[in-house]
Amino acid sequence: MTFPSPSPDAAVYVISVAAELTGLHPQTLRTYERMGLITPGRTGGGGRRYSHRDLELLRTISELTSAGIGIEGVRRILELQQEIDALRGRNEALQAELEVARDALRAAVTGRRTAQQTGNRLPVLRSPDPDGSMVVWRRPR
Repeated sequence: MTFPSPSPDAAVYVISVAAELTGLHPQTLRTYERMGLITPGRTGGGGRRYSHRDLELLRTISELTSAGIGIEGVRRILELQQEIDALRGRNEALQAELEVARDALRAAVTGRRTAQQTGNRLPVLRSPDPDGSMVVWRRPR
């Protein structure tokens, strides 16, 4: 029988296991938590539970400190990485919006050519929104 793997965000590792998997002392994990570098999940009784993503973050912190970067430098690097991730997500969303706009423009240009052939001078852009809204545009004279 196979069991499904937990989500990377599922807080499943107790502090001793997290410490062993990351090669850090449990007290170091508590210190990083107090400093706000990591926020493990909590059980109903208050015990810490670390996720796979938390373990990756702890390894990153360990690598940075081993490279001689101070804790404040590590904190700033982590903040910048979060900003980069957020900007990448926003960039992907904007690219998707741009593609929708390009598709609408292509459809409008095609519709305009068809309208000119039939004598209609008002191309119609149909919104990709399901509410059926419509935009009518007329070229200024």
